[in-house]
Amino acid sequence: MTHPDSESTTIEQVLEHLTTRGFDGMATAMQILFNEAMRLERAEFLRADPHERTAERRGYANGFKRKRLQTRAGAVELAIPQVRDLEEGVEGFYPHSLERGVRSERALKLAIAEMYVQGVSTRRVVKITREMCGLDVSSSQVSRAAQLLDDELKAWRERALGECPCLMLDARYEKVRHGGTVVDAAVLTAVGVSPAGRRSILGTSVALSEAEVHWRDFLASLQDRGLHGVKLVTSDDHAGLKAALSTRLSGVPWQRCQFHLQQNAQSYVPRISMRREVSADLRGIFDAPERGEADRRLRLAVAKYRETAPALASWIEENVPEGLTVLTLPAGHRRHLRTTNLLERLNMELRRRTRVATLFPNETSLLRLVSAVLIEISEEWETGRIYITMEND
Repeated sequence: MTHPDSESTTIEQVLEHLTTRGFDGMATAMQILFNEAMRLERAEFLRADPHERTAERRGYANGFKRKRLQTRAGAVELAIPQVRDLEEGVEGFYPHSLERGVRSERALKLAIAEMYVQGVSTRRVVKITREMCGLDVSSSQVSRAAQLLDDELKAWRERALGECPCLMLDARYEKVRHGGTVVDAAVLTAVGVSPAGRRSILGTSVALSEAEVHWRDFLASLQDRGLHGVKLVTSDDHAGLKAALSTRLSGVPWQRCQFHLQQNAQSYVPRISMRREVSADLRGIFDAPERGEADRRLRLAVAKYRETAPALASWIEENVPEGLTVLTLPAGHRRHLRTTNLLERLNMELRRRTRVATLFPNETSLLRLVSAVLIEISEEWETGRIYITMEND
């Protein structure tokens, strides 16, 4: 599939450039090697060179997407290979030779650099800044770089939305300096499933609490961007969220996360020896084949614990029905929509990136990093496999 003559020509070009330009030619040499490596990787992925006839071919080349990448050797103009008409079941192509996460890494460096510039850093943060950025950073350099990145991320956060039958909402917290003190800022995130069954991250926002007004403003911003057609909302019982939903998405069924219900129930179990039994009873309710059977199992569980654990019985009776809304959906949809586990995995990826910074100097810095991480994940989802087969609806 790959041609030795082509590879030899590439190496000869690189050597010639380095011979004539020396270290000044490093950026161009890197550019030639990167582009050739990505082209060869596409051929391997498609199992065929461009215009080659082969029974093993599983897609077609579709030109190149230009991208300018800043490196320590200088600016590199990359031609990222594109593909089209892939076989069913074959996920999209992205070159391994080009490191993923460019936006999020830039945002992470900027977040740490801001800590350094604004005087809230420690020796450890200064060391990390030098190691990650490769140089001491001035406030003017940070400001210019941040503006370019912020424009790109803001455009993504404000992009137009459309019909979204399934909406998932969640919040997590990060430490932020605010008004001279350190506070917990809530990162609100919305994930949607399109009518075609594909996932995407619809938006994110940073607020100083999960109060109703912040959830309401966040939902309003999604609707202002065109979000419509929501038939189910899945979330945990976040403070202020239920009230905001009744205002902005009145009449839309709400599914409370079954995983968190299981966790919350343990706080009402009077003895450790009962925890496994209670968990099994709740799982039996959630796994019921239809709503009527779930309600019957719920009544049995309430009666079972009325004498031995009255607080638990009352909590089950009041809260567990909020986790049964999903039983009105086709069986094939329930596993994906009955919990916020999808968002929990998303939060794990956010935590992996944000724990390096530890403390953000302001909400803007936090929003920058979170947006950069989420846009990359969303792009993978939107071009990846279908999450829910909506034909069952």
